[in-house]
Parts: sequence; structure tokens; C-alpha cells
Amino acid sequence: MRTPTAMIVGIVLGPCGLVLNLTSTLAPNWRDVTRIPERPSDIIQHQGLWDICEESQSSHETRCNIQDSLGYYSQQPVQVSKGLMPSSLAVLVLGLVVASLGVRCWTETPHNLLAGLGGLLLFISGLLSLTAVSWYNNELSNLPATTGSTLQVGYCLVLGYLGSCLEIIGGISLTFSFYQYYKERKLKKAAANYNYPPANKQDPAIAYSVYSKDFEINYRTSMPTSYTNDLDVLEDERMSKYSYKSRLPCDSDL
Repeated sequence: MRTPTAMIVGIVLGPCGLVLNLTSTLAPNWRDVTRIPERPSDIIQHQGLWDICEESQSSHETRCNIQDSLGYYSQQPVQVSKGLMPSSLAVLVLGLVVASLGVRCWTETPHNLLAGLGGLLLFISGLLSLTAVSWYNNELSNLPATTGSTLQVGYCLVLGYLGSCLEIIGGISLTFSFYQYYKERKLKKAAANYNYPPANKQDPAIAYSVYSKDFEINYRTSMPTSYTNDLDVLEDERMSKYSYKSRLPCDSDL
């Protein structure tokens, strides 16, 4: 059995979103302030969630831990982003752990319920970080800044948008596992309700099928096969010779 493509997409995009959002959360570049009055024209002030830095374009020197004299940190968008971004990262890590336990790379067959729950956590994580960066970006020009200065979007907002989108897409891909889990439960229920073995048991190697609305289950008894002629023997050997079963745990359709 191959690992479903939706699981592979989710388990790949999730860590990518983690790296992007982690960088966006820690780096002090949510907003760039340039052309600050009474300051050299080559000074760029980088404002983040946890720190404010100043960079000189001529000397390429950067100085951090700049004092917040305008009350930038006390603004509601900054305070909310400080809470949402770490929360998003925590939910994302938890989702990746749960999804990893459900993906077939670690088990003989996929555990669709765990994979679906992991995808749901990834989706929630993406919504949290997307809310933070969207609100900050909407209020960017309203945050305190020196009069006459120029305000620009920092690269952290771009990384935050990309990371949030990857998490949402990966989460949606993994939540498709809920449908597979539903189908498994439906198959097991149909198998339990079927009268096994069949009443007319003339051949110990008899095969039969259980039909439902949109699926079929094939069963076969485990007793040795009895042959009535040499052609049946050759046919069975030919099928055994060319039958293939993958032994790789992480093989997929990608």
C-alpha cells in the first residue's frame, strides 16, 4: 500500500511553514522606518515584535535594543501578534507530531485518524499566524512613528503570509484522511455484518465478495489451495512469481 499523496503534501508543507513562521516571529523586521527626521538619511529602523534595530546603509552596521520612545510595543496589534505567533508555533509543532504518527512512514499502514487530527491542528495554526500578520499589516501605518518618516512593510510579514498559507494548504491536505478513516470504518462495519464463512462451503479455497454502495471487500480462506489439473498449478506459480508487494514504508504516488 502506497502512502496517500495528500499525506505527503501535508507532511512536507507543514515543516516549511514552521521554518517561515519561526523566522517571522523572531526576526525584528515587521516594519521598516526610513527618512527619519533629524537622523542621517541612510538610517533604516527595523521594528519587530520583540526588538527594534537600526541599520546604517553606508557602514552596514546594525544596532539593536533601541529604546521604544513612541510606545510602539504598547499598541494592540503588536501585543496581539506577540500572543498569536508563539501560539501558532506551539499548535503547529503539536500538529506535526500527531501527523507524523499517522503517516505511513512510521507504521505498516497509515493511521488516518491521527493524520486527520494533525492536519486540523496545522490548519488552526495557519489561521492564527495569518490573523496576526494580516492585522499588523492592516494597522501598519497607524502604529506610532516619527512624523515625516516613511513606513514600509518588512520581510517578516511576507514570510508570515507564506508560512501561514503553507500551513493551511498542508492542513487541508491532511484532513482528507478523515474521509479515508470514514471509509475504513464503513468497510469494517460491512465485514462484521456479513455472514462469514459462506454457507455453501464446497471448496476450501472459495473466494467471495461483499458489495455495498461504493466499495467491495474480497476475502479468501487461509486453507491451502487444491488443484484439479496442471494448468491451475502453473497459473498459481505464475501469479506468485510476478506479484509485487512494496516493502518500503514511505513509498508514495508522487
